[in-house]
Amino acid sequence: MAKKLVIVESPSKSKTIGKYLGDEYKVVSSVGHIRDLATTGQYGFGVDIENGFKPNYIPIKGKSGVIKELKKDVKDSEIVYLASDPDREGEAIAWHLKDALGIKDNNYKRVLFNEITHDKVIDAINHPTVIDDNLVKSQETRRILDRIIGFRLSKLLQSKIGAKSAGRVQSVALKLIVDREREIEAFKPEEYWTITAIFPEYEANLFKYKKDDIELHSEDEANKVLDALSEKYSVESIEKKEKAKHSKFPFITSTLQQEASTKLGFPARKTMSIAQKLYEGIDLENETVGLITYMRTDSIRLSDDFIKPAMKYIEENYGKKYVGFIKKGKKKENVQDAHEAIRPTSVIREPLKIKEYLSDDEFKLYSLIYKRTLASLMSDAIVNQTTIIFDNNDYKFKTTGSILIFDGYLKIYKDYENSEDKILPEIGDSEVCTTTDVDCSQHFTKPPARYSEAKLIKEMEELGIGRPSTYATIIDTIKSRNYVILEEKKFKPTEMGVETTDKLQEFFNDLINTEYTRDMENDLDNIADGKLIWNELLDKFYNLFEPRVKNAFSDMEKKAPEEAGEDCPECGNPLVIRKGRYGDFVACSNYPECKYIKKEEKEVIEIMDCPLCEGKIIEKPTRRGKVFYGCNNYPKCKFATWDKPTGEMCPECGKYLVQKKDKIKCSECEYEK
Repeated sequence: MAKKLVIVESPSKSKTIGKYLGDEYKVVSSVGHIRDLATTGQYGFGVDIENGFKPNYIPIKGKSGVIKELKKDVKDSEIVYLASDPDREGEAIAWHLKDALGIKDNNYKRVLFNEITHDKVIDAINHPTVIDDNLVKSQETRRILDRIIGFRLSKLLQSKIGAKSAGRVQSVALKLIVDREREIEAFKPEEYWTITAIFPEYEANLFKYKKDDIELHSEDEANKVLDALSEKYSVESIEKKEKAKHSKFPFITSTLQQEASTKLGFPARKTMSIAQKLYEGIDLENETVGLITYMRTDSIRLSDDFIKPAMKYIEENYGKKYVGFIKKGKKKENVQDAHEAIRPTSVIREPLKIKEYLSDDEFKLYSLIYKRTLASLMSDAIVNQTTIIFDNNDYKFKTTGSILIFDGYLKIYKDYENSEDKILPEIGDSEVCTTTDVDCSQHFTKPPARYSEAKLIKEMEELGIGRPSTYATIIDTIKSRNYVILEEKKFKPTEMGVETTDKLQEFFNDLINTEYTRDMENDLDNIADGKLIWNELLDKFYNLFEPRVKNAFSDMEKKAPEEAGEDCPECGNPLVIRKGRYGDFVACSNYPECKYIKKEEKEVIEIMDCPLCEGKIIEKPTRRGKVFYGCNNYPKCKFATWDKPTGEMCPECGKYLVQKKDKIKCSECEYEK
């Protein structure tokens, strides 16, 4: 019997780690969080506001069995290693496990696995720590804030305008999209013209008149320039210089999401899901190993354990001149720097060497991470750039060309960056070039572009709102709430999204904005650093927030429901479209005096004869929109199944066949078609 118990979050991680540790260890999974705030008490917060915001935690639905099994494992163990993820959320999970399982202070250790490899796992087990209570309080404060804001504002908006939800960061992200749409709507295009001299091997653009920049705002202005030009363009200056092109820093969570979006077309949710698998462990030929370090990080630093072998690898595989230096960035606000950048756990696990063990998407993301990390340690690319200025009757034209003379980091990262040469012919210092081919084109200034997913993530990061690990959830939420739609892979707010933002700004403009949200993130960091008391922050916030909510419930105008275009058959008042828990429905506008609800006539889809009676098996929707298959003689006949019957019978036992994913199987025996 194992005397040492290791509890991780993920079953796949427990499988990987279990292979590294001996028989004296038992590795199990909590499958993420085991508890959350209850929905009891004032406004359903699950928080005792009058008693210092004391939280009331209960098991998450479906987790009671997990807790019961974990308690048995704890009882049978001498020591428990709490090994949830190495971040603020993971620290909170470790505390919840300790508290819910009744683990005493002298019977547990906290271990952090920044990468899931044999040596690092053993090292972490040998160098345990304890739960950081400040990190736990920071996470707990965030959860309580989000619960209070989410519950109160969502209830308000649902009752007043029929919007589905609001949130501390979600609503600010939506505001960014709505504000950008308003900029686009208010934008007034301005006319401008460009003049380009076209030579056989290159083009030169007008950019100055004498020493001043030139702008042409009408066809008359452009024609005036054309009339003044001759066919001769004298070389005024030729400047040649070498320019260094620097590689980018290794990935942090937000830059990985951005680059995967623009280069691979991955949504943030997909990127993080794949990265989680790469971190937790992949089955290779002779081992199961995590291929990348922990993927929730805001630090760009790399450990010496990786840098030294990586530099050696670069020299041995590409040559000494490709070995670069360690880049140091400026310390940004809100950077926790808890652990290093996202990188491969071993430089010798080249993407192509392990491609056969990865799915296509896993290979693409691992290749991107591997090459970005290695490129960050390689030397600069060197470009020979030439700029030629021509003079034509005091009008100045410019052309530029560039030649890559040393590829540097582009040796490995060229697939993700544009580095095409633009070669100019050899032209003498005093040469006169001739052309009569001049392009004169009308243009109009364009409004600011809508946010793509990558641009929205970048904007949120730069503004300091939310955390990179939450961006995927934020984006999923505003899409699922029908606050935004995607047009050409860019976010456009819906009418409901605009109305939701406007109502929140009318009553909460000093709380639902980038500055307040950023400052709140700083306060949460201060709690994590032990510089701020958690419930004092909550008390200050609640005393500001709750009076505003009550005022909004009183003063916010309620949106009239949309009329359905027909009258109530019972009282003659107009029927209206109302929003319910399970979707829209049509009811009388004279509610509660008249309680008429129009029943929808739904098409009945018959599947087969009922095997239990003389009825028919039909498709039936649940309240939550799922589909099951039951008898039309219900409740006399209780036949029901989630698997879709095919209408065929099993040739072996005579029972009915069902569709299970991509296979057809017997509902009773092991027959498979």
